[in-house]
Amino acid sequence: MTPGDALLCYCRAGFEPELAAELGERAAVAGHPGYARTQRNSGFVEFLGAEAGALSQALPFDSLIFARQKLTRISELRGLDPKDRITPILRALETILSNAYTFGDVWVEHPDSDEAKPLAGLARSFGNALRPALRKRGWLTGVDDPRRARLHVVFLAGDHVLLAIGEAGDSAPWPLGIPRLRMHADAPSRSALKLEEALMVLLSEKEREQLLREGMRGADLGASPGGWSWVLTRQGLRVISVDNGPLQEKLLEGGRVEHLREDGFHWQPRAPLDWMVCDMVEQPRRVAERMATWLREGWCRHTIFNLKLPMKKRWDETRLCLDLFERQAQKPLQVRARQLYHDREEITVFATVTPLSRR
Repeated sequence: MTPGDALLCYCRAGFEPELAAELGERAAVAGHPGYARTQRNSGFVEFLGAEAGALSQALPFDSLIFARQKLTRISELRGLDPKDRITPILRALETILSNAYTFGDVWVEHPDSDEAKPLAGLARSFGNALRPALRKRGWLTGVDDPRRARLHVVFLAGDHVLLAIGEAGDSAPWPLGIPRLRMHADAPSRSALKLEEALMVLLSEKEREQLLREGMRGADLGASPGGWSWVLTRQGLRVISVDNGPLQEKLLEGGRVEHLREDGFHWQPRAPLDWMVCDMVEQPRRVAERMATWLREGWCRHTIFNLKLPMKKRWDETRLCLDLFERQAQKPLQVRARQLYHDREEITVFATVTPLSRR
């Protein structure tokens, strides 16, 4: 079992209370109560419990909504000398790890917050200096190995570092938990990045191959100007884009998109579809109920939608909406939700009636 004294989770700056509340409630339900330590706008939460390894197993990363990354903290180092930060880190690792422990990679990071962003240059240069020292001690493989656990060195200040471990398969495979996506020149809007990230984060590669195939049919509710429809067409789908507003003209030229000028919140298809996606600005409980109707009535098999959260009690609203959605769907579902990097005051939900395995 991975050594450690706490969980370390990254999140969107400003959502630390929501992540802390989620971790506290889920840990208590799993029989591993603990307490969160964080500061508003810090971009991370530390959750301390009786036994970090057992706590980590009880809170798998895929089940967390407000966490971009989940790590096991193994040490906290303060008062580091800028002239030699490596020696204290090696000394801490010697105390904690067995000689047989070998990491597949090391990531030197900083929280994604305004206060920590000036540390980016230090993190880059320090990583280049630390890697040879870790390889010399036998703690780092010669070639990056994604099957092994990663060492995370997290700078909170120039003299303050957290050491943590990211387990393969139970953590995000991107630095800071942020997949790097670029805005495509042909995308009708930046909202396309949200759906692209949702497909990358909420579905495995195998699931994308299984659930997104050439010739499938989908609907995009509240589609204007067409960012999410554009993403679906790039996956091979034929799309009904429902919105009283206009779509980008170029989107209609390929023949894969049919534009219906109707209210996406009330429209229903004449025949069952493979997919429905929705990014409408509406009260989250109304959206949850409408999405449940689509699955209950068999209008689609898979869906991705956003829930716009209120300013207060966002964890409570998230839990209520997801419970409402699953209850009103009235059939067994697999549901995954995450606050994505490209989300703002919202979360993104994937649900399917098809039994899935992420492996």
